[in-house]
Amino acid sequence: MKNLFEVQAELRTDEGKGASRRLRHAGKLPAIVYGGENAPVALTLDHNKFLRHLAEESFYAHILTLNVDGKEQQVVLKDLQRHPASDVRIMHADFLRVDANHAVIMTVPLHFIGEDEAPGVKEGGKVNHLFSDIEVSCLPQDLPEFVEVDVSALDMDESLHLSEIVLPEGVVLTALSHGQKEDLAEGERSAYDQAFVSIHAPRAVADEDDTAVEADAEEEATED
Repeated sequence: MKNLFEVQAELRTDEGKGASRRLRHAGKLPAIVYGGENAPVALTLDHNKFLRHLAEESFYAHILTLNVDGKEQQVVLKDLQRHPASDVRIMHADFLRVDANHAVIMTVPLHFIGEDEAPGVKEGGKVNHLFSDIEVSCLPQDLPEFVEVDVSALDMDESLHLSEIVLPEGVVLTALSHGQKEDLAEGERSAYDQAFVSIHAPRAVADEDDTAVEADAEEEATED
C-alpha cells in the first residue's frame, strides 16, 4: 500500500491528566506510539491538523508515516478516544509501530456495490448492512483501505456471509480464523461465519402483508 499520510508529532515529557488537559486547551492532542522492540513513547500532535487527517476514510486503515521531531517510523492508527459529547474533539490517539515482516490486525470498512441492481431491491426489498467494517490480519504491505462487496445478485430474503467476502491476496478475516478447528458437517456454517448484509421487505410492508393474511383467514373462518 502506498503511503499517503504523514503525521507530524513532537516528543512529550510532561505527562499526567493535568498535563494532558493543558495540552488540549492549547490546541494540542496527547498521543502515544508503542509496539515493536522499542518502548512506548508519549507524543503531542496538532489537534486540528490531525482532525483533517481523520476526515479521510482511508486514514483509519492505512500505513502512516509518523514524523517525530524529524525521525520517521511506520505506524497504524490503533485507537482513538473522542470526547463523549463531540466527535470533532479528539482526546487521545494511539499508534502502533508496524514491521514489514509481521502481520497487523486492523479494522477496514466495507464498500457495498450493486445494490440498485439486486433482484431483491427491484422487488421492493431493503438492503440491511449488519456490519459496516471487518477485522482482518495481513502483512502491512497487503493492508487494504477497504473491501468491496458486490450485492447485485442478492434476492429477497437472502444474505451474504463472511466466508463469501472476496479478500485481496494475503488478507484473512480474523473472525473466521477463530472457527478453523471446528468439526463441521458438509454444508454446515461455522458459528463465526455470520451474515453481514441481507435484503428483506421493509417492516411496514411485511406488517401489511401479515395483516392481509390474518384478515383473509378470519373471512374464511366466518364463511365456514
